[in-house]
Amino acid sequence: MNYTRMVIEKEAPEEYGYDRILYNLSESSIADQKLSDIGLSLPDLTLFYGEHRGDKELRALIAAQDAGISPDDVLVTAGAAGALFIISTSLLSASDHLVVIRPNYATNIETPRAIGCAIGFVDLAFEQGFAIDVEAVRAAMRPNTRLISVTCPHNPTGTMMRQADLDALVALAESRNCHLLVDETYRDLSYGRRLPSAASLSKKAISVSSLSKAFGIPGIRIGWLITRDAALQETFLAAKEQIGICGSVIDEGIACGMLERREAFLGALLPEMAKRRDIVQAWIDREPLVDWVRPEGGVVGFPRLKVEPGFDLDRFYVNLLENHGTYVGPGHWFEMEKRFFRVGFGWPTEVELRGGLDAISAALRQ
Repeated sequence: MNYTRMVIEKEAPEEYGYDRILYNLSESSIADQKLSDIGLSLPDLTLFYGEHRGDKELRALIAAQDAGISPDDVLVTAGAAGALFIISTSLLSASDHLVVIRPNYATNIETPRAIGCAIGFVDLAFEQGFAIDVEAVRAAMRPNTRLISVTCPHNPTGTMMRQADLDALVALAESRNCHLLVDETYRDLSYGRRLPSAASLSKKAISVSSLSKAFGIPGIRIGWLITRDAALQETFLAAKEQIGICGSVIDEGIACGMLERREAFLGALLPEMAKRRDIVQAWIDREPLVDWVRPEGGVVGFPRLKVEPGFDLDRFYVNLLENHGTYVGPGHWFEMEKRFFRVGFGWPTEVELRGGLDAISAALRQ
């Protein structure tokens, strides 16, 4: 493994310093929750080695969200990042190839690079609404392609696949005897239709999710991967055991409490996040120098600056942060042009969101 730090992590707000940011629009989750916010208290747990696959009750709560998924299909991991690491290191080697739909979450690119795996990119285009072109994915595949990697709802654009495209990607993986990885971290934050978990559709599909983004509790480091391939699940379990044996029983206890309250929590959250999305939409409607593809899920979007070729983008981002106190996720975090930026509308307060958007407009005119 040849590790290098991911740009998105080197430039993360916690690295820069939250106290130096007035309007933080760079976060990709809802606001961080306290135990008291969600009505939870820590039970009097025995601090023993937990179940290696994850707490039985927690796996049952996760599996119950989709027909055809059983608790044995679920492996609890250290966040979605832990799941993605396990999948890449279990399935890929330096002699393999994977196809990544880009932009994508950085771990889905950097871990395969650390392994030395060859990567074929299928880039999403703003002009096509960041829609996945299944035929382009097919054309990017090689005889040694072992994995297709996609996120849905998409990070950072917030767009969603059609059911027909998900079905086509599943069929493509099956026909080429490779696996389809779908990072479904934002699936609970779908505005309207909610696609089925990819793992429920085929043994060749692997689903990944967590409680970090949609539930605002990244500090407990609870994620999971789902596969109906029992032999592959044993491989993933072996990887988890060699990395850390099991998860934290405290984290898993909190996760159980959250998922027991899942419906009520999301019922209150989704209308508020839809309102926040509308705030960004209203700003874009009146801001001639910015446009976007309206997100269909999640709490992020990927606006595009409509600026002339000579516009100094580096200076813009420095000015935006240092003089306006506003932080966004520039396109280079996702190996995209710097005129794109990720804006998170779920983490800041409504007042902070409005203030940050106004600051972007002011910085553009300087």
